[in-house]
Amino acid sequence: MTVPLVTIAVPSFNQGRFLDDALTSIFQQEIPVEVFVLDGGSTDNSPEVIHRWEHRLAGWRSHADEGQAAAINEGVARGRAPYVCWMNSDDWFLPSGLAKLLAELENHPEAPAVYGRAWNVVQKSGKRYPVWVEPFNERRLALRCIISQPATLIRRTAWEAVGGVDEKLHMAMDYDLWWRLFKRFGPLHFLDDFVAVNREHVDTKTKTQRRKHYREAMDVVRRHYGRVPLKWWLAQPYAVWFKSIAG
Repeated sequence: MTVPLVTIAVPSFNQGRFLDDALTSIFQQEIPVEVFVLDGGSTDNSPEVIHRWEHRLAGWRSHADEGQAAAINEGVARGRAPYVCWMNSDDWFLPSGLAKLLAELENHPEAPAVYGRAWNVVQKSGKRYPVWVEPFNERRLALRCIISQPATLIRRTAWEAVGGVDEKLHMAMDYDLWWRLFKRFGPLHFLDDFVAVNREHVDTKTKTQRRKHYREAMDVVRRHYGRVPLKWWLAQPYAVWFKSIAG
């Protein structure tokens, strides 16, 4: 039996229309993985999708839970592979994306995690554009989240040392995690290659809960950087009000 190199948690809730794409992209990677689907008790076709993949999954469950962050921590804790990540059920890996991240992290033993570039695909129109990702820099991280979560891979030792994602957060748990990994271990390593896709659709939390997202992100910056740069105060009205009106 092949020993898995990466533990992947897949949190999901009523995302059955996307879940199959996410799982397909994971199992098409050329490296051994152990995958745990943590479904929050979906009432759509998610159970049917999960059962189709059951023979490939290391584990799964479907019941009400304490939210996305708790589900992610649960999934990672159930695995034993030396590298970990999570893939939201509406995102997916590009071919060889995970293998590229793994090779890069193995070549940089000083880094707690590696992150690459990602495309943002608008579900309604099919339009594709790159997510804003750039080489790691503390000042730049304080201005915006320069890391795309679907395009990351983390050492289990680093994950466990910082306690995984903060279960009190619901919008910016990934942004907070990057800060805590950096503060504990140093810069995350940047891979200048596209490895994943972030799906943009009307039901994403960043679309439906913009105000809460900004509030959490600004609290994260204040906690880890000591202050909230002016950029956040200037950008929030545009992101919360204008973008909501524009759809």
